[in-house]
Amino acid sequence: MADRPTLTTTAGAPVSDNQNSRTAGERGPVLMDDYQLLEKLAHQNRERIPERVVHAKGWGAFGILKITGDISRYTKAKALQPGTETPLLLRFSTVAGELGAADAERDVRGFALKFYTSEGNWDLVGNNTPVFFVRDPLKFPDFIHTQKRHPRTNMRSTTAMWDFWSLSPESLHQVTILMSDRGLPVAPMYMNGYGSHTYSFWNDASERFWVKFHFKTQQGHKFYTNAEAEALIGKSRETYQEELFGGIERGEFPKWTVQVQIMTEAQADQTSYNPFDLTKVWPHGEFPPLEIGVMELNRNADNYFAEIEQAAFSPSNVVPGIGHSPDKMLQARVFSYADAHRYRLGTHYEALPVNQPKCPVHHYHKDGQMNFFGQKTGNVDAYYEPNSFSGAAEQPSAKEPPLKLLGDADRYNHRLGNDDYGQVTALFNLFDAGQRSRLFSNIAAAMDGVPGEIIERQLVHFQRVHPAYEAGVRAALKEAHGYEASAISQEEKGVAAE
Repeated sequence: MADRPTLTTTAGAPVSDNQNSRTAGERGPVLMDDYQLLEKLAHQNRERIPERVVHAKGWGAFGILKITGDISRYTKAKALQPGTETPLLLRFSTVAGELGAADAERDVRGFALKFYTSEGNWDLVGNNTPVFFVRDPLKFPDFIHTQKRHPRTNMRSTTAMWDFWSLSPESLHQVTILMSDRGLPVAPMYMNGYGSHTYSFWNDASERFWVKFHFKTQQGHKFYTNAEAEALIGKSRETYQEELFGGIERGEFPKWTVQVQIMTEAQADQTSYNPFDLTKVWPHGEFPPLEIGVMELNRNADNYFAEIEQAAFSPSNVVPGIGHSPDKMLQARVFSYADAHRYRLGTHYEALPVNQPKCPVHHYHKDGQMNFFGQKTGNVDAYYEPNSFSGAAEQPSAKEPPLKLLGDADRYNHRLGNDDYGQVTALFNLFDAGQRSRLFSNIAAAMDGVPGEIIERQLVHFQRVHPAYEAGVRAALKEAHGYEASAISQEEKGVAAE
């Protein structure tokens, strides 16, 4: 016992007995002056913090990014220069499930990266899919409502989900990926990651380029069928954590090949699709991916809560040489993600060890809850700016080139003249017979209990992708649920086309 550290209260007082509370006599009531008991109970009441509104269930690990290619002509970011190695944290997650949800559920997976660069933290907050369900942030809260619980039944609603998708044709690309084999990976190491959004690079000459990030798994793709996942969940709800944590503990370090697609500003003006639309991909034939390095995970967290649950990722965290784009979803996330962390973790969430940059930090933010570091200005008398006391000063060389204005400010209807079917057709044509069959069955399973008018509205979208898509889903619905075509008016069908 002499070699063990002394147990203390949070204020440092030694604890003489951690097994028995203070009472008035051996059989008497507990005394209010047992401050050690009160401290333990009060702290336990506060052990839980609000879970993330989305991406609540997650798994993560630490690793390193090694740059082997040369893209210095496109970006001045030090972390992306040849030969550079940058420590990182990668958190995977499901989108819809709560903190206690099963890992092996059909869902989009979050793929959030924090790179601890010499110029500050760079966060790349993406998914395991290159696209998303909506292109406008005004629709995002409504979409997430459809993935959560019905206010009356307190159960997930397939009707809400398909009603929203059938009224939002821009969702079709992501829905097709979600309902395909790739919608249910076996474990985090068997899936790709994508920045999803269009970001930008800028170089020493202040030239801007548009970029998409890809992280291609070196472990190969492995997926569960619905039936396999259902059987697995009956045995364990923590399969992703078991696979990721266990593999790293055994020295089986997963790796991803890092690629970028590059587009010039001039090329962006010529594409037939909006290159900043989150529901679209950049065809690889037009913009071939460039391999730039390897990412490896090689260390588990020592404390899940401190290092994974409290990890906070936001696309507002960029470094010189990396910037944003006119992607409307990205523009909104620049605000909303950091704001969510201030609510969930507190004003100074980026001072937590897992979120703390590895480079010096100086700012003029003051006070607030849990300010345990005082101020970061460089001089106690410099608590405002500008000042005459050698406080932290601006660095003009870090200035990003301006984003070009692309038009007048308005609430544009991005469905008008927008092809929400062509890229989905190209994806559907890549599926072989087995992949198509599983796609149809997965969709039919997910439509169980959905009203006929909503099913028919969604089938209109499938038909516009490919007649075989609609026919296959319709046949699967009949086989699985005995579904027969229901009456739907031309006016209702027209809603799907808007």
